[in-house]
Amino acid sequence: MERIAETPQSVCPPAAGAVFQKNCEFTGFVEGVGSNGEGIVRFGETVYFAPFTVPGEKVKCKALKVKDRIGYAKAIEILTPADERVRPVCAQFTKCGGCQLQHLRYGCQLKLKSKTVHDALRKIAGIETEVPLTVKSDSQFGYRNKLQIPVGVDREGETVIGFYAERSHRIVPVSRCPIHPDWAEEVISVFAEYIRRFRVRGYDEEKRRGQLRHIVVREVEGCFIVTAVTACDMLPHAEELIRLLGEKFKVFSLWHNVNKGEGNGVFGAKTELLQGEGRYGGHECGVRYLAGPRTFLQVNRSVCRKLYERAVRYAAECGCTAAIDCYSGGGMLTAMFAKQLGCAYGIECVPEAVACANELAALNKLEGRMFNRLGTVEEILPALLRGADPDKTFLLADPPRKGMNRSTVGAVLASGIRHMAMISCNPSTMARDVGLLTGALVETGTGELKKNPAYTGNGAEGFYKIVSVQPFDMFPQTKHVETLICLERK
Repeated sequence: MERIAETPQSVCPPAAGAVFQKNCEFTGFVEGVGSNGEGIVRFGETVYFAPFTVPGEKVKCKALKVKDRIGYAKAIEILTPADERVRPVCAQFTKCGGCQLQHLRYGCQLKLKSKTVHDALRKIAGIETEVPLTVKSDSQFGYRNKLQIPVGVDREGETVIGFYAERSHRIVPVSRCPIHPDWAEEVISVFAEYIRRFRVRGYDEEKRRGQLRHIVVREVEGCFIVTAVTACDMLPHAEELIRLLGEKFKVFSLWHNVNKGEGNGVFGAKTELLQGEGRYGGHECGVRYLAGPRTFLQVNRSVCRKLYERAVRYAAECGCTAAIDCYSGGGMLTAMFAKQLGCAYGIECVPEAVACANELAALNKLEGRMFNRLGTVEEILPALLRGADPDKTFLLADPPRKGMNRSTVGAVLASGIRHMAMISCNPSTMARDVGLLTGALVETGTGELKKNPAYTGNGAEGFYKIVSVQPFDMFPQTKHVETLICLERK
């Protein structure tokens, strides 16, 4: 949205007690920022969240939804732009749901993410703690080593490749994405040609028909792991797709995954290798590793290095001689703990990732020091905790966005483990889990959580206190933030 000459306020100030309604237009000032990066605009007695606006700006908005004096609005005109506003580099910004902050200067993005973490801890868990400036990414664009892009149909029934619009499964067609490297544009062009030439149909989620659902690509030091996810048992014209990929990429593998489910999951259970070695090796943080199509790796290498090194350093400073790495993925962080502390256990539920972690242990000569366990954290962690020295064992939890299972939190609290840390990409579930670990939140008899009125702010007796909180900008230009929280048992 470009600056338009300032105009008089388009509506009169609301009468006292007035509540604005849907589709009405109003002018106001952006007072703050919400947890998803949207601006906060008050009009009358209603608080509106307006995406792509900046604190201090005067904006003209249109109310999209209003309920109980909380509303969502669209900024239709920026009357007085803030100094922190910059021109987005992507033509699809505000349409595609991938980025939310391209309109902000990068330094402002870092401050916003620190505030997001601080506010989540305060509002959800009642914890007031210092949150320093978010650690920056070495690259603000082109940083992602993974492309995951849906394929569907538009309103005319034509196949499209693109990213979902915010809070929807409507695909916004794209040919390139600035937060991905140039190779992502090549991948999209190859699949666009493949779809056009062989009349491959994108998947229609409403009618539940079509062929190609997702394209997933992982880059590992110049090698590309390509996965075509379909709703059918065979990948149409697979040999031709291999030939087209071979014209663009020197070293690649092609996997075919079948997903006939109705949910939001990208992958189905069946995966078949059609071309190439399937897994490729890389080197990061002093560790040689292997990755396949479903092996978890952080998407931003430079920030991953800073994050993992900080976690390992804290474990070493605590004097620990062993570590338990929960949700360990392909085993990179587990290996770093094993090398630094002498012994480490990784817990991961994806068989492919555990296989990669076992090979990683052999590649780095860590047999007898690195032990990988296949299964859920809920199943395996309690037994490992029972056999651990609570004063010398470090616990690291890097759960998915949904956070830790309540039983896992209980097992940790019962174990007596003295030092632990959490890595989280979701400030809300992170605040919930840290609230339980510190005693700031308590569970009622019905399973609900409430703030503990006896909590003093420095960890309840028998729980954990926060040693440090540090956000990392794993995902520049987006609302997402990765956070490392170091804890010590009180």
